[in-house]
This record gives sequence, C-alpha cells and structure tokens, in this order.
Amino acid sequence: MPIHNKLVRDRIPEIIQLAGKEAKTRVLNDDEYMQELRKKIDEEYEEYLAAENAVAAVEELADMLELIYATAAAHGATPHQLDMIREEKAKKRGAFDEKIYLIEVVDG
Repeated sequence: MPIHNKLVRDRIPEIIQLAGKEAKTRVLNDDEYMQELRKKIDEEYEEYLAAENAVAAVEELADMLELIYATAAAHGATPHQLDMIREEKAKKRGAFDEKIYLIEVVDG
C-alpha cells in the first residue's frame, strides 16, 4: 500500500473511495498547512519543468495557480486581492510581455 504523506486536493479522498480503496487522512494545523502548500508548489513547479508539451505545461500551471490561490488565502488574501496586487505591480514595474533580459547594469 503506497504511503504518500502529502497535501492533496479536497476531493481526492472521495475519488479514492469511489475507486474502492480507503484513504487515511488528517487535517493539518495552520503551520503544517503553510509548510505543505510550499512543498506542493515546489512539486508542481518541478512537474511543470518536466512537462513535455504545451498542454501538459498549462495543466501544471493550473495546478500551481490553484496552490497560489490557496496560499494567498492562508495569508488572508482573496484571489481578487492577489490579482489587484499583481496588476498594480505590472503598472509600476511592467509585466513580462516584452521578454526583456537584463544583462548588466553599468554605473554611469
């Protein structure tokens, strides 16, 4: 029987049960939850890097976005607040649309 010891999406225990298996779970405390969110974001990032095509890459990005929303909520922010902060930073510092690669800064 595989041991996973990791944060999973809310419906995973139900899906496991529907497959005729038993999922042993527990609810994390706030500190554990934040730690596991960080681990899960890292896991999804690694899966994104390993994606072999655009479809798989976008699937992993969607997983990362779900985790980013959950992490923002754990910090007390809504997805809307997160997006407003993102928009404000884009206004002040730009986005990444122009694909600019900074090589160096020379003191003038």
